[in-house]
Amino acid sequence: MRIQSLPKYLLKPLCLAAMLCATAGARADITVYTSQSDFLSAVSAPGVDTFDDLTIAPYGDTVFRTAAAYNYQAYSATGIWGAGGPTDFWLSNNTRDNPIVFSNFSGGVSAFGGQFFASDVAGQFVDVNVGLTAADGGTLTYNVAGATTSSFVGFVSTAPLTSVTLATDGGAYWPTANNVVLAVPEPATYGMMLTGVALLGLMARRRRG
Repeated sequence: MRIQSLPKYLLKPLCLAAMLCATAGARADITVYTSQSDFLSAVSAPGVDTFDDLTIAPYGDTVFRTAAAYNYQAYSATGIWGAGGPTDFWLSNNTRDNPIVFSNFSGGVSAFGGQFFASDVAGQFVDVNVGLTAADGGTLTYNVAGATTSSFVGFVSTAPLTSVTLATDGGAYWPTANNVVLAVPEPATYGMMLTGVALLGLMARRRRG
């Protein structure tokens, strides 16, 4: 059976669909952004959690948070604490050796970012290294040397994220987060992928017919 050549306008969505199908059984790809503007350009419908409703006080081992339309949780084995202040509060924990795990993302969240750094026993900023690990079926770890309160790190995955873990280098100080951003795929790219998948399905059906 002869297969006709495809119109050029169908090539891009089909290529995206083929890439999507080829990686479906493997670890999804995670891209790291250290520029907040570049991160926001790569995602859609971002929601921000500023943590300004917290104070320097304990909040139990799990807090349930919202960032615009999204829900998520932050967990640390020995408890979440507020940090920072008096006008800009942050999320930290009670024991410096323990990481903070962000998870249970709602709404198909595949992008997660924010300012990540460390704080001392008084909940104030200190200049040390931090590390973040994103999981989406596989994992990717990114380390920030000398993280500051303005150091931005963002992860964008081709699959929904299951968790992001924040820890300090060697546990010398407390892992701390501010202005966490959750988002979903950029709609143009996602739409082309869906179009490509539909076209591949139509072609397979015609070949069977």
